[in-house]
Amino acid sequence: MNDEFRSAHERRAAMIETVKSTTGIDERMIEMLVRAFYARVRQDPLIGPVFDARIADWEPHLQQMFAFWSSLTLQSGRYHGQPMAKHLPLPVDAQHFDRWLALFEETARDLCPPAAADLFIDRARRVAESLELGIAGARGVFLRKGERYQRAS
Repeated sequence: MNDEFRSAHERRAAMIETVKSTTGIDERMIEMLVRAFYARVRQDPLIGPVFDARIADWEPHLQQMFAFWSSLTLQSGRYHGQPMAKHLPLPVDAQHFDRWLALFEETARDLCPPAAADLFIDRARRVAESLELGIAGARGVFLRKGERYQRAS
């Protein structure tokens, strides 16, 4: 069992090193991006209030987001949360996800080298699509390919 564990550990370390060497992404870059992104989010008139209504102490949230993005980009395994469960009760729809993505993409392009920005943005788009589909489904709306979720007014 030790050899199997060591092999899995070595494989993960090799994946992390590959991403780091091809994109430049490391834990420091992740923290820089996440902090800058959420600073923009908090100032945004559309999505800022959604976050502000639920987050009183931002540092624990940011720490979770560092772990989330580390797991998503570096395959580090640091994040152990349930993002869908956290997002299901939020009053959001396609316009909120579009704004979230626009701010994220803008921040990534402003702060990261192109290969890193591309990877971050690819992962962000997948996250947004997954969350939007999940939220819609939880509210009884089943989206077809290309459809977007619009909350009832």
